[in-house]
Amino acid sequence: MTDDARQRAKKRLEARRGFRQTAFVFLVVSLLLIGIWAISGQGMFWPIWPIGAFLIALAFQAWNVYGQKPITDPDVEAEMQKDPD
Repeated sequence: MTDDARQRAKKRLEARRGFRQTAFVFLVVSLLLIGIWAISGQGMFWPIWPIGAFLIALAFQAWNVYGQKPITDPDVEAEMQKDPD
């Protein structure tokens, strides 16, 4: 295995670990906000706004970690062929 391939694999593993950490923080913060809402007399479910914003950010991170295919050497070569300079 080349050093470059090892670095790319390590970067993917770190991204996955970061996503799992972010998802855990999302869960804890969401539960905390729901707990505050429940203790404060309920009323309108205001935690939906910060939870929704956090969920959108989490979805973008998930797309970056799991949805995008990695850039390969053939991808780079094909893009270089398109360059008119």
